[in-house]
Amino acid sequence: MTRLSELTGDYVLDTAHTRIGFVARHTMATRVRGQFEEFEGSAYLDGDDPSKSSARLTIRAKSIQTHNPQRDDQLRGTFLYTDDHPAITFASTAVAQTGETTFKVTGDLTMRGVTKPVTVDFALTGARNGSRVGFKGSVTINRNDWGVNWNAATKVLVGSMVVLEFDVAAVRRS
Repeated sequence: MTRLSELTGDYVLDTAHTRIGFVARHTMATRVRGQFEEFEGSAYLDGDDPSKSSARLTIRAKSIQTHNPQRDDQLRGTFLYTDDHPAITFASTAVAQTGETTFKVTGDLTMRGVTKPVTVDFALTGARNGSRVGFKGSVTINRNDWGVNWNAATKVLVGSMVVLEFDVAAVRRS
């Protein structure tokens, strides 16, 4: 296993090998899974002192994909208002190491012009030659905190709790 200190450096997301997804309940009986197809991000990893690490992510909101064109159009228009709010962003404010290869990354998540703090639990899933790293993480959010809702019926039909999933591959820049 690569030592954390060997991972110190600046990284960019390898978008071809990264998945940013979500899971939400629909009609309280099934789950809808989806992902975002277009995003970019960067991180500074400090293996000697992970609290000095940081990460940024920008997602193109219109790239949401659930493999149901009608639902995707509704998510883009009436839920995310992508014409007015084209980006979903995350900027870390703190990183804490919680285990040998586990971390809590706290930051500001902005959707639909609303910014709220979230803490994502991450685990280091692999490293190769000090040039590539992989992390897997998730956080459960209440979409209503960001105003991601359409009408009273959707508050009942679509669960308010959404799991955001991150399966990240990053390549060292320096």
